[in-house]
Amino acid sequence: MSKGNLTRRGVLKTGAVAGAGLALPTYLSAAGHEGFTNAPTGSTVTLGFNVPQSGPYADEGADELRAYELAVEHLNGEGDGGMLNTFSSKALQGNGILGKKVEYVTGDTQTKSDAARASAKSMIEKDGAIMITGGSSSGVAVAVQALCQEAGVIFMAGLTHSNDTTGKDKKANGFRHFFNSYMSGAALAPVLAANYGTDRKAYHLTADYNWGYTTEEAVRSSTEAMGWETVGTVLTPLTQTDFSSYITPVLQSDADVLVLNHYGGNMVNSLTNAVQFGLRDRQVNGKNFEIVVPLYSRLMAKGAGANVKGIFGSTNWHWSLQDEGSKAFVQSFGTKYGFPPSQAAHTCYVQALLYADAVERAGSFAPCAVVEALEGFEFDGMGNGPTLYRAEDHQCFKDVLVVKGKENPSSEFDLLEIVEVTPVEQVTYEPDHPQFAGGALGSCNNGA
Repeated sequence: MSKGNLTRRGVLKTGAVAGAGLALPTYLSAAGHEGFTNAPTGSTVTLGFNVPQSGPYADEGADELRAYELAVEHLNGEGDGGMLNTFSSKALQGNGILGKKVEYVTGDTQTKSDAARASAKSMIEKDGAIMITGGSSSGVAVAVQALCQEAGVIFMAGLTHSNDTTGKDKKANGFRHFFNSYMSGAALAPVLAANYGTDRKAYHLTADYNWGYTTEEAVRSSTEAMGWETVGTVLTPLTQTDFSSYITPVLQSDADVLVLNHYGGNMVNSLTNAVQFGLRDRQVNGKNFEIVVPLYSRLMAKGAGANVKGIFGSTNWHWSLQDEGSKAFVQSFGTKYGFPPSQAAHTCYVQALLYADAVERAGSFAPCAVVEALEGFEFDGMGNGPTLYRAEDHQCFKDVLVVKGKENPSSEFDLLEIVEVTPVEQVTYEPDHPQFAGGALGSCNNGA
């Protein structure tokens, strides 16, 4: 598929998109929209799945799309129903959303904010998408969330970990199920202290965009509070593929820990370079040199191979969890695709179901009705234990997993082991916490 193009999948629409043919963009005209943007008038409803199908986070994007396709099947009453069977809310009946069959269009964010906005805008204006979801970059999430707020549609964020998404850049029409940088720092620090001690010198390599900035800040704050010293911080371009030139200064410093605030292909490449330069075989300050990856995923672990063994990080969810929701999702996903889902797949599947459920409970597709249904919503059975969608910032609060690379994996998928399930109380913060300062949620926007 060429970059920027949209592909329609699922049930083909037979009628014209409401408002098509008008000179104004769809979301600037109320014609045929019953008072809100892209109100469905026929027997189907269109969702927009905006994921990285190219670029450094393409692996996550591919798994997100698989999860969305599975969610649509389950919403439409196909397959085994997956988490519809374990979800504490019983509003969804497998007959679509409010009786309308779910179809969808897709776009390629390219892990670029401008491209992501353009594809989301096209899905809203040309395809009549009533909700946009997806992405594997916080820069993309912030950009698309702002667009959806302007357009008057709901944005259910995919994989976005920056504090900014539900911090200074939060929007009333946007919701995040995934955890954030603060939560990673709060969960990781006690585990790092227990395993590596409180007298450490850390060097940070950080992806040069908002996710990298807030992750470095969160991890620095948490580790410095327990006694670690930060001796170096360097920003690296998101487009970087060879990190050799960034590893040499680490060797020349007195750091005994390298923190890689990188994700996806960036983390695979930077970790590979660090191991090639012998960092994991070094001793500094009388201690074994250690590497930390604050945000982990199974897909990253697979890409990095044996280099991840023993390395700590945090994750939103893992396919080895044994709660009923996780088992149901892993069963459904594995049956359809032949391998277990990633955390990116999990959060996107859950977001699709949470949106559909909110519409059902509200009895309306109107964005403000959906916002009201999601704010303060408590649920269970979706793989993370009891979860709250906090009204003040539209952030989900749930337990956080600390994991490390397995020393003796049993398969190419069994690469991470859960070492700590951090209780939600330990990662909860006040809405006005300094790491989330600035910005206002504002009011919901129904659009047209």
